Amino acid sequence: MRFPLSLTSKLTAYMLSRKKAGAGRFPLVLMLEPTHRCNLACKGCGRVREYRGMMTAEMTVEECLGASRECGAPVVSVAGGEPLVYERMPELVERLVGELDRHVYLCTNGLLVRQRIGEFKPDGSLYFNIHLDGLAGTHNLIVERGGVFEEAMAAIRELKSKGFHVCTNTTVYRETSPQEIADLFGLLRDLGVDGFIISPAYSYSQAKSQEVFMDRAAIRTKFVELEKLLSGFNLYASPIYMDFLTGRRELSCTPWGNPTRNPAGWRSPCYLLVDSHFSCFTDLMEKTPWGKYGPGRDPRCENCMVHCGFEPTAAMEAGRGVRDAIRTFWWQIT
Repeated sequence: MRFPLSLTSKLTAYMLSRKKAGAGRFPLVLMLEPTHRCNLACKGCGRVREYRGMMTAEMTVEECLGASRECGAPVVSVAGGEPLVYERMPELVERLVGELDRHVYLCTNGLLVRQRIGEFKPDGSLYFNIHLDGLAGTHNLIVERGGVFEEAMAAIRELKSKGFHVCTNTTVYRETSPQEIADLFGLLRDLGVDGFIISPAYSYSQAKSQEVFMDRAAIRTKFVELEKLLSGFNLYASPIYMDFLTGRRELSCTPWGNPTRNPAGWRSPCYLLVDSHFSCFTDLMEKTPWGKYGPGRDPRCENCMVHCGFEPTAAMEAGRGVRDAIRTFWWQIT
């Protein structure tokens, strides 16, 4: 199966229960950022500029667990910043999995994995999600430091040798070569990587280099080619989301599907845009003016096709028609 059965069944049961309860809006994945600190300053990242005045602020473990309880989403994506600079990360992961029964994706650039791997235990509910945007030359250029690709690959080898689940997260930029991504995924598959997340870059106004981003037409042209080259890999991009990326259908954004909690509070409206922060999850859901956002309503959203906004929509769409339900089921089991 593409995902562990426990994850698929838990997420499906959760969605059905929320719909049965009449919930109009509910999250699927909590984007948890215990710290903004990072050991890199990548070209496409806006966090180091958005939170320039509070880079040393951190959430406590209890605040992180409280955010997960508030949100209720069965999946927690621990990001940042770089999560492995957070001293109590092993405790946080263990308690998210053990106490709260969450599936956890620990998103990391890989630089500290080998240093801290002994503090974690392999578990069917824990994935290490390694960021790789291309082969060595490309990836090291994007993260603006030599040797990062090589260390990430070494981290993957060690993680797999110790029995951990590993996936990778690749952002596609204007100059990204589709063939290079296929070559990268081939190398990673040979290392035993379990699956691949892929998404077009979002044009952060805070990012240092705006020329690396694409508009929607360019994204769709790029992903038509990528889809052909990557058909043999275990992509975590759903068929409905791939239809959207390649221009075969339109999707609206579901910004509340992946809400973000960080040291500043609940980030509104989404993982990529910040207009305000709320102190509790209920306020985020009830006080964010959701109708103001999206293509045609907010110019910042015009070219966004990122998975954290549109995969939740794809998940909702999958249950609304027989054809989409069958396609999604077949994609999951093959």
